[in-house]
Amino acid sequence: MSAVRVLGVRHHGPGSARALRRELDRLRPDAILVEGPPEADALVALAPDLEPPVALLAHVPGAPARATFWPFARFSPEWQAILYGVAAGVPVRFCDLPAAHSLADDEEAGEETGEGTGEGLRTDPIGALAAAAGHDDPERWWEDVVEHRGDTPFEVIAEAMAAVREGHVPAGREARREAYMRKVLRAAIKEGFGTIAVVCGAWHVPALAGPLPPAAADNALLRGLPKVKAELTWVPWTYGRLASWSGYGAGITSPGWYHHLFTAPDRPVERWLTEAAAVLREEGLPVSSAHVIESVRLAATLAGLRGRPLAGLGEVTEAARAVLCEGDDLAVELIQRRMVVADRLGHVTDGTPMVPLQRDLREQRRRLKLRPEALDRELDLDLRKPLDLERSHLLHRLRLLEVGWGTPGQARGKGTFRESWTLQWRPEHDLALIEHAALGTTVAAAAARRARDLAGAASAALADLTALVEQCLLADLPQALPGVLAALSAKAALDTDVTQLMAALPAMVRAHRYGDVRGTSAEGLAVIVRSMLDRICVGLPVAVTALDDDAAAGLLKHVDAVHAAVALLAEPPTGPPPPTAPEPEADADDGPAAKADADDGDDSGEAADEGGAGGSPRARWLGTLRGIADRQDLHGLIEGRLTRLLLDCGELADAGDRMSRAMSRGQTPVRAAAWVEGFLSGGGLLLVHDPRLLGLVDAWLTALPADQFTDVLPLLRRTFGGFAVPERRAVGERVSAAGRASGTGGTGSTGEPHIDERRAAGAVATVLAIIGRDRG
Repeated sequence: MSAVRVLGVRHHGPGSARALRRELDRLRPDAILVEGPPEADALVALAPDLEPPVALLAHVPGAPARATFWPFARFSPEWQAILYGVAAGVPVRFCDLPAAHSLADDEEAGEETGEGTGEGLRTDPIGALAAAAGHDDPERWWEDVVEHRGDTPFEVIAEAMAAVREGHVPAGREARREAYMRKVLRAAIKEGFGTIAVVCGAWHVPALAGPLPPAAADNALLRGLPKVKAELTWVPWTYGRLASWSGYGAGITSPGWYHHLFTAPDRPVERWLTEAAAVLREEGLPVSSAHVIESVRLAATLAGLRGRPLAGLGEVTEAARAVLCEGDDLAVELIQRRMVVADRLGHVTDGTPMVPLQRDLREQRRRLKLRPEALDRELDLDLRKPLDLERSHLLHRLRLLEVGWGTPGQARGKGTFRESWTLQWRPEHDLALIEHAALGTTVAAAAARRARDLAGAASAALADLTALVEQCLLADLPQALPGVLAALSAKAALDTDVTQLMAALPAMVRAHRYGDVRGTSAEGLAVIVRSMLDRICVGLPVAVTALDDDAAAGLLKHVDAVHAAVALLAEPPTGPPPPTAPEPEADADDGPAAKADADDGDDSGEAADEGGAGGSPRARWLGTLRGIADRQDLHGLIEGRLTRLLLDCGELADAGDRMSRAMSRGQTPVRAAAWVEGFLSGGGLLLVHDPRLLGLVDAWLTALPADQFTDVLPLLRRTFGGFAVPERRAVGERVSAAGRASGTGGTGSTGEPHIDERRAAGAVATVLAIIGRDRG
């Protein structure tokens, strides 16, 4: 006759996990049944070699959206039961409803319950027990009576749950789950196991303990359930995901604290606050041993005042805030992030079932020395180094496969040979790899196939295709480029919207440049770029006609983007330098002249490459802007910006006259303000270095009547508010100096600032003494 012991636990409860392990040592069962999908029985043997947190992933091949996870932490009672069974040579079987049935129901996929509230129950069972005990915080009550105890009273928990479930009739999915649990239990009894331990959520204990109902009723409930083919494997999990998980084992908001309670059963408060002090010291905060001692005393005092058997997370957090952090919320947030959540990432072994795409990524991670981590990690790449270049290719290929392991950021330093990434591995990335497994057995092959599929989609917009070309070059996918370029060429030939072409061109130019610096061939790309630019130059004069304020602002962004792209296209293409060559860094003191020299560089190479009677792309583009800028029907914002662009490129000698006309009395104040906004949107240094332009703006502003000044003030505030603080300060000083000069004769007709020789005498004497000269 089999002896069945049903052990009700709280999923991810450290007190339950310790008590369960001791109870199993005492019982020495012949078989262990654990709440979970039975299809995972074959994966149990891998558990000792895994590093939790990990999760069982169940998914439907070909339908990755139909997937669910069963996460396990080191302090999960189910995990400890599995480890015990494998170490003792005891059969361990999962006894919950099979994933094949769960995933067949779209409403159930992705929602595995924990202690669970059944479909027919609208009350939290733990909350009901806490309320009966006179506590208004169910989590704190459970910690006090279970997690902080030396042992878990399994019999008491079973009785309490039986009282809570009294009168409750399981229905729907809850009834099916418990019926299947009993079915597995009957099968184990039939096999003749002497002692059987059943580890399940405390809510299910009344359904499994005591005499079992007739098997016929359970079989009838399970008969005819929908079924799909389900595949299961182990995948890494994180404590951060465990804290936010809404399915199996929900409600664990402090996994790092629970991990600590499980691994440090003796003096947990002292050890926790000591570790918190170490975390703060790592960040340069002065925390002494006296701080730790006083914080321990405070936590114990708070627990005593509140009638708690042991200081909980609330007490130690308040003690850390008051003593260790001295009231600093940022320091408390650091402890919360690093310790309370403790976003550690689990690991699985090579023997774990994986799709070929996962295995290829695993091998590449090892070869490229990229370790997946749960916390954000900054990675700076120098693309001249072969190792960093391969890392860049891998991260870009994964982004094509919708695996966002790396997020590109702003590169540190100058030059196109730098990339900056923020890396963070999330469990969902394994599911994305499984989803795209049919595209290829390697990351490169799958990414290339994905790129071709995206290019062939009928809904692909021109901007999407240009971005895809750029992605293919960044990911080094030459096998995918021909098809993508063909789709882009066909789309561009049919697109008549100039703004669409302008939105697409910058990415194409970047792709052209990336092909150069990375040594990646992009044949045919230059022809497409030139064709798109020609069509933009033809269509832009019509596009700038009769624009309202919003349309002008939108078009202006496209004009700036195309202008920057043309400047990049005009630079002579260069191949990658030798791997050992130092990166060229621009001199921080290079002024506008250096920029103008770069812009006005030799275009002969570009002309030779591009060909055509229209000259270089830069000359074609600037000629178009010059023709538009001379028109009288432009929106003030557009006219002002075009004037500034042409001035910066050395194409205008009459910018002052144009500004004077734009701000003359014949123009409305609103249009004049829009002109100024467009002209100055590139920065305010021009006003600092050109006294005439500054004088024109100043004279126009001071001449405005009060009512008109109020009308244009929002535009002016937006314009000057976009300047950097040093630029605004310099402009203000120039205006102030000009004002003093007009009143005291400080600035002459030449515009030179007035110098007060009496105030300057001391500084002059000091400088002469330093250089060893007498003032004579």
